[in-house]
Amino acid sequence: MKYNAFLVWFLFYAAHTSGTNSVYLFTSFRGNGEDGLRFLYSQDAYHWSNAPGTFLKPTVGPSKLMRDPSLLRAPDGNFHLVWTTGWHTDQGFGYASSKDLIHWSKQRFIPAMDHEPATVNVWAPELFYERSASQFVICWASTVPGRFPDFEESPTNNHRMYYTVTRDFKQFTTAKLFFDPGYSVIDGFLVRDENRYVLIHKDNSRPKRNLRVAFGETPLGPWRDVSVPFTEQFTEGPSALKVDGNWIIYYDAYRAKQYRAAKTKDFKTFTDISREVSFPEGHKHGTALEVPQAVLDRLLATNAVSKSPEEVEANYSRAIEGRTAEESNP
Repeated sequence: MKYNAFLVWFLFYAAHTSGTNSVYLFTSFRGNGEDGLRFLYSQDAYHWSNAPGTFLKPTVGPSKLMRDPSLLRAPDGNFHLVWTTGWHTDQGFGYASSKDLIHWSKQRFIPAMDHEPATVNVWAPELFYERSASQFVICWASTVPGRFPDFEESPTNNHRMYYTVTRDFKQFTTAKLFFDPGYSVIDGFLVRDENRYVLIHKDNSRPKRNLRVAFGETPLGPWRDVSVPFTEQFTEGPSALKVDGNWIIYYDAYRAKQYRAAKTKDFKTFTDISREVSFPEGHKHGTALEVPQAVLDRLLATNAVSKSPEEVEANYSRAIEGRTAEESNP
């Protein structure tokens, strides 16, 4: 009965999104990341709902977790996913690809920091596509004890950001330092804003532990003009979408156990719009992106009744038929 009720809801939903060609997705995880990849979706980027089920169970890395999933849709339509595989001892990140977010390639562990044997961790890898060079940039936070002044940080919790570049996710450049602002930094999220690049990040130093931005002329920096914090203390995991000329920056207020948001046009003045957004309980650090409506339709069809390819296609076809009928009878 539970699945039949969801199928009825899904068919109703798909038939009533006839005017939209795209939708917003948000990658997510729950708990410590044991159960795998989840998705939220939204038609307006403000009100988010769960896409039922999990879509990829982690199998790689020493700890075999899937935290901080970062998803990017490449120009060829393929999706690429990277994620944190563990809290400590994991000196790399997870990777998989998909054409539809349902059927995935074999997972691989990318040992991005194995050339630095003392590396404590690799946290929150984030994807960015550099169109001018036709290459993917992946940045993350790592602690290499003794590499930078500790100040108030523990030697095993003093992060800087590193990066690698790839064109095919088979060969990766040796990791290099990406961002050293003079304080412990994690959770970098990179966007292009007109002719400049903006690195949204968490100042993880004590007592700050909030979000700032820095600016660069290229997606690899150098990064300058670091802002003052624009969120309250105990916030992390930023992701951003440009909606109707404004950037919406989503973030995790982890002590308050709330997902919140700020809006900006210029990355100088920020407005708290947390009261205007809503998220399912338990949502954690992921990436928001815009995708074709058909991608979401298939995700919902997958978990409507069963995951067999035949039933997925049947559910999807019925939804599309319903939408086509509605479009022909305005």
